[in-house]
Amino acid sequence: MRIKRFLLSIGLLIAVIAIPIPSANALAVKVAPAGWTYLYASDAPAKSPTIPRVFSANLEKKSNFIPIYNNVPEFAKASIQKAIDTWSENFASKVPVNVNVTWTKAPNSLVLASASAKNIFSNFNGAPDKTLYYPSALANALAGIDLDTAEPELEVNVSTGDFWYYGLDGKCPTNKYDLVSVILHEMAHGLGFMSGTYYDSATKVGRLLQPTAFDAYAQLSDGRRLVDLPSPSIEMGSAITSTLYWSGVNGVKANNDVKPLLFTPAIYEQGSSVSHLDEKTFSNTAENAVMTPNLSAGEVFHLPGALLLAMFEDLRMKPPVGKATGLPGSVQNVRALVGNKSAIIKFDPPADFRFAQIESYIVENLQTGETTKTIESPVIISGLKNGSKYTFSVKATNSAGSSEAAKSNQITPQSTWKSTVIDPGADAKYITSTTYLSKPVIAYSDSKSGDLKLATYSNNKWVIKIIDGNADISGKTLNNVSGHISLCTSVVGKISYLHVFYTDLTNKDLKYALYNGKTWKYETVDGDGLVAQDYKEVNRVRGASDVSVSNACSVTNNSVQVFYRDESQGILLGAVKENGKWLYEIVDGDKDTENRTTGDVAFHMKAVTVGKKINLIYDSVKGFDAEKNITRGEVRFATRSSTSSLDWQYKTLDAPNERTYAVGYDVSILNNSKGLVAGWFTASGFTYPNPDQVKYQEINATEGVSVKADEFGTLHSSISADKKTILFSCELRLCVLNKASKVISLVSKSSIQKGSQINWITVNKTKYAIAGVGYKLTIFKP
Repeated sequence: MRIKRFLLSIGLLIAVIAIPIPSANALAVKVAPAGWTYLYASDAPAKSPTIPRVFSANLEKKSNFIPIYNNVPEFAKASIQKAIDTWSENFASKVPVNVNVTWTKAPNSLVLASASAKNIFSNFNGAPDKTLYYPSALANALAGIDLDTAEPELEVNVSTGDFWYYGLDGKCPTNKYDLVSVILHEMAHGLGFMSGTYYDSATKVGRLLQPTAFDAYAQLSDGRRLVDLPSPSIEMGSAITSTLYWSGVNGVKANNDVKPLLFTPAIYEQGSSVSHLDEKTFSNTAENAVMTPNLSAGEVFHLPGALLLAMFEDLRMKPPVGKATGLPGSVQNVRALVGNKSAIIKFDPPADFRFAQIESYIVENLQTGETTKTIESPVIISGLKNGSKYTFSVKATNSAGSSEAAKSNQITPQSTWKSTVIDPGADAKYITSTTYLSKPVIAYSDSKSGDLKLATYSNNKWVIKIIDGNADISGKTLNNVSGHISLCTSVVGKISYLHVFYTDLTNKDLKYALYNGKTWKYETVDGDGLVAQDYKEVNRVRGASDVSVSNACSVTNNSVQVFYRDESQGILLGAVKENGKWLYEIVDGDKDTENRTTGDVAFHMKAVTVGKKINLIYDSVKGFDAEKNITRGEVRFATRSSTSSLDWQYKTLDAPNERTYAVGYDVSILNNSKGLVAGWFTASGFTYPNPDQVKYQEINATEGVSVKADEFGTLHSSISADKKTILFSCELRLCVLNKASKVISLVSKSSIQKGSQINWITVNKTKYAIAGVGYKLTIFKP
């Protein structure tokens, strides 16, 4: 008796999808596979006795596979778990892999088990080839993040029946099927060993609408790749019923430098053809037979095998180019960005990138004639002169030759500001500053140690102390407290206070440290309650929600107030300390009456106190894509002059319109002689999901000022305004906008982390920019 595994074709939930040109501005595409991998039983006898396999030793886990059992009997869990554990030792990922396992009645009497990736993704950050589709678990591993937190990565259905062998010893009887082996094989399909091909036997037309990474390594005898053939077409149909080889360098090496032959019988077997190794070639190759289409009863595989693991290494790489049939088209959207004695050249591939088999790109400095070869965008061109003008061109090349040159805009490299490292051991991803006791102070995070630090400028030097994260006495904690921070100061009588609000990333709590110039006091403001309150509850108490995402403090003569995002429910909370007790409230995000919003609010926020009035600016998001990019949102503003939750007044400062696709990304607010001035980013449809404009306006004005930063690159979620300038992140560097002249200048050439906070600080009457640049707390002087 034998079983045959069938992988159904991967389809779309919508009728048609255009293959996107990969770009830094493009969106990730998520598709739900229409098919599963099925295991069928037959009456064919086994060819030969199978040698039992042993389990892998106690290897260190490379990933965390989490089974979710649905109606699975206890006696079957150990076998299923063993297969899952084997993959956790062999499949590397920082993102947990959730496996939904269901014990269910088979759709017909021959089906033993089935498995599927929950979704497949293309064009995400970290994809080796953004034009290909990667199953959920593999896509998450490559991206380093969970691209879809709402759904599991794998689904496995196990059929009820008396044909299973549940033992873990590999001694499966010849009339049973080893459950460990079956799950091991099927999980390999769900993790990435799968083709997206489909064949119509009546017309002999083949189709490949969502080419997987697996398909990019399937190569015809003449060197062409499966993904390069027209689809749907008879040519594609002929290819998937003819000879196909695996072309990945690791797979070839693991197969004694011979291209592994894929299973492509002349009569196409739906779900089995292409998605397996050839049966005749590999059925008697010990562990390397694990991915052949047939499995004998009594046959056991408890290890993936060297060939399968090598092929998975190939899937994590950019596939090799195929055979070129002509010159590539011209490169698109070539942009030159300003650098310090350098330029950053960014571009998108030609429109025919799918079939052009591009081997490299040639970037030419049109002023000097010098060329630089690269395999992808962006590329840094160094050795330029600041103050001189430069233009560049880019050509795509393949084995047939080069495309026509595409010309860039003209840029003028410029000097950056003078920099001084304050703390070389702290990344300072989260940072804020103020003046306390007439001294500049900077509170910042140290992600490596998990500490919260304070740098004070005293006697012409910076004195660094750890505020929290390094002890468990007097209210301090040993938890990771290197998250978001806000600072406020106040004076009561003759005592000046420094208020520091920060996050406990371990427990997802909001912490508070109070300094009176001599001693520190610590307490938890929120997040450590018994239960998470529903947003509909009017009477608020300390809750158990995740409150670690953002916070902003504001102090008046008679109260300390802090505002923070409830990540668990997407609302903006507030806490006011009066008479030694914290009083809690919902500020926004819970309703659409009274000028409030039901948007997902306060990913970013800032607060400033003017007299008795609290002024709070924050973002409100009403739509996300698969990678959590904003698709619809607003910039909100709330004020009150008391501590009563009934006194809030709200307004929307900016919202998408016919000229602006998305707004927000980060916010800033400043009080100057002309009143309150706010700042944020906006994105046009062309640059979405990344913003391309810095916008600022007076709070009471009806229109703001928008300035594009085309020559400085992609804007990111960091912005900080002072009276004359706005500091922001540009291509993960620091840039500054002069509000009077609308001129943008480069501050730093080294990179900051995406999502980092930046700020201004005044030292000896000179304004400095501060940020964590190159993973070091750094200060910049114009």
